[in-house]
Amino acid sequence: FFDQFSLTAFMGIPLIALALTLPWILYPTPQNRCLNNRLLTLQACFIRQLTHQLFLPINPGGHKWALLLASVLIFLITLNLLGILPYTFTPTTQLSMNMGLAVPLWLATVLIGARHQPTHSLAHLLPVGTPTPLIPILIMIETISQFIRPIALGVRLTANLTAGHLLIQLISTAAFYLAFTMPTVSILTMGLLLLLSILELAVAIIQAYVFVLLVSLYLQDP
Repeated sequence: FFDQFSLTAFMGIPLIALALTLPWILYPTPQNRCLNNRLLTLQACFIRQLTHQLFLPINPGGHKWALLLASVLIFLITLNLLGILPYTFTPTTQLSMNMGLAVPLWLATVLIGARHQPTHSLAHLLPVGTPTPLIPILIMIETISQFIRPIALGVRLTANLTAGHLLIQLISTAAFYLAFTMPTVSILTMGLLLLLSILELAVAIIQAYVFVLLVSLYLQDP
């Protein structure tokens, strides 16, 4: 069952490189025209609404991240949705890739916070009114929680997508083998598989949104 998550190569070319590169060609690029077509208009409206929702609680100084986070969001949504199709590979089920996205983004939020608001960044490690004996313990706990943030980002995305793909694999295998012995149970299992597939579509979109939302929250509160 875990073979679907293993990295494979074809003619010496890692397929994960194709999986990371090809999704970009699915989106049309804006052209120098007075009016865009319907697809470009829907795409621009979708990006505009998501960006507005993400950066609504963030001050204007953090709006420079809009292009980066919107690109990461669309990239993750595309990879997650394409990974549900048969005979495809989902790069976001690889913890190494998710950590490669999470660590630089988290580190950038920490460095920007330390550069522009050093007092607030240091004060965040120690709540106001903390008793003197608890100061070293709380500083240690807050420091550890800061370093756990990128791990939580990467593991959350990996675990949710891996669990969904494994459930689909298990239920589809059960429906196939039950079709020869218990057809009625197999039909019920296929109905459950259909519902799980719809749920997995929602999970693919939600997990990408949660990933980018948490990065924006880290940017707001370094």
